[in-house]
Amino acid sequence: MTSYVSGPSDVPLLGETIGQCLDRIAVTFSDHDALISRHQQVRYSFRELHTEVERVARGLLALGVSRGDRVGIWSANCAEWVITQYAAAKAGAILVNINPAYRLRELEYALVQSGVSVLIAARRFRNTDYVAMLTELIPARLPSLRALVYLGSHGHSGELNWEGLRELGDTVEPSRLRDREAALQFDDPANIQYTSGTTGAPKGATLSHHNILNNGFFVGERVRYTAADRICLPVPFYHCFGCVLGSLAALTHGSAVVLPAESFDAESCLRAVQEERCTSLYGVPTMFIA
Repeated sequence: MTSYVSGPSDVPLLGETIGQCLDRIAVTFSDHDALISRHQQVRYSFRELHTEVERVARGLLALGVSRGDRVGIWSANCAEWVITQYAAAKAGAILVNINPAYRLRELEYALVQSGVSVLIAARRFRNTDYVAMLTELIPARLPSLRALVYLGSHGHSGELNWEGLRELGDTVEPSRLRDREAALQFDDPANIQYTSGTTGAPKGATLSHHNILNNGFFVGERVRYTAADRICLPVPFYHCFGCVLGSLAALTHGSAVVLPAESFDAESCLRAVQEERCTSLYGVPTMFIA
């Protein structure tokens, strides 16, 4: 197999939004495994994932998210990351990927520059206290931020957590979400990913449903993914390797995503590959050397 594709192709581009793709796959492969997060001990079939995504999407509508609004996600790998990715797409929002390793200045820059209005965040990652960092920025330095949702089901009084967002979704009629989705086009913006900022300030690259869905689809086509495949993903979701070449390649082919841990751990990866019978393992050379 060569490392590149050349010549004409008779495989058409997918002409659908991310939400429409999820709808289609959830019907076709309803009982197949869709998402397995081993460190959280949660599993979703495509039918279950679809139900959860729609609930969270309605929760975003309840928070006042409009078409084109920016919804940020600041977390290491977890099931909620994927659910947020698809829920934001269904709500017509633009998902803004925030690097879990960002320090205060980098976080402030990305949130302000992208105009994030709703942020879904973990409470901490490794030794970094996300709550303390956000407390320092809110509200004066994040004028566009209207709502902050912390992952998990526990928190301080007055905080909105993930469970609260799900419950908000139950207050919104499904018809509101259907109406929102009906107004979307596949060339609407769906994602903002930031460059590394090696030679200057990071730049937010805006990507459409059509762009990233087909990117994922043709990666899956190239490696011949099918609904029988199970993809072990230790690479980070904030990067396109995880959220496009990973989750969207899997979604477009009805394949399962397996998360071995919140961040790379060699032993967890090997256990996941063996115990979940993974057919594909993503990584970069330093991971494989480990």
